Amino acid sequence: MDRDVVDVAPAGEWRLVLRFKDGTEGELDFAPLLSFKGVFEPLRDPVEFAKVAVNRDIGTICWPSGADFDPDVLYCRITGASLPGQP
Repeated sequence: MDRDVVDVAPAGEWRLVLRFKDGTEGELDFAPLLSFKGVFEPLRDPVEFAKVAVNRDIGTICWPSGADFDPDVLYCRITGASLPGQP
């Protein structure tokens, strides 16, 4: 899918630069998106947050704790586009 994440790089405290399969790239602040509960709790530590990686099997970013984000949500946050199925 064109909205799959193909590259990720830490860009400071709870910020990541994401690149998508369609070439779209942007920086996203994850602080307002993280509850720091459950699988997201370890990400409170910036060192753990920086362990982010692309999981090519599911087309998104993930962390060793098992946390991940829907690639459509990430794409829409970067571009301002609506989620699929939303007006």
